[in-house]
Amino acid sequence: MQYNWIKKTVIATTCCVALMSTHSLVGTSHIGQAQAAPQVKAPAKAQSIIATAKSLQGKVKYKFGVNNPSKLIFDCSSFTKYVFGKHGVSLKWGTASQKNQGKYVSKSNLQAGDLIFFNNGRTSKVSHVGIYMGNGQFIHNTTGSKVNGVVINKLSDYTKRYSTARRVL
Repeated sequence: MQYNWIKKTVIATTCCVALMSTHSLVGTSHIGQAQAAPQVKAPAKAQSIIATAKSLQGKVKYKFGVNNPSKLIFDCSSFTKYVFGKHGVSLKWGTASQKNQGKYVSKSNLQAGDLIFFNNGRTSKVSHVGIYMGNGQFIHNTTGSKVNGVVINKLSDYTKRYSTARRVL
């Protein structure tokens, strides 16, 4: 009999603590109306990596299969290798290698500094990589009819090509 009372007390206390924790994380203006959780600021290393990538806009040229830091000519994966390397994070060259580094992260749990991978739209094979910046944006080195170099795009514009993501920080 006493065991059941202790068990119920422990369960009730655990539930109460869980509710209080949830309440303090989300915040409420009054009971029953939760406010949106505040935007989490990216870790300092991720902020620095993104700042480095942004600083290379207009300076880097894209060329498939090239890794030439002295002339700032890169493909997409040699660009991420270069940028992360500036901050002590060693990445291999090539999307096939980078997509296996670090740990898998779901699209719904992306954080600034995560590597995001794309296919070419014709096959499911990973063929492009960028750096997630947060707020639905990513930065990458690419080429196209209107661009050759580092650009920032909305992840939502690449929904059909999105493949996976890896956390290397």
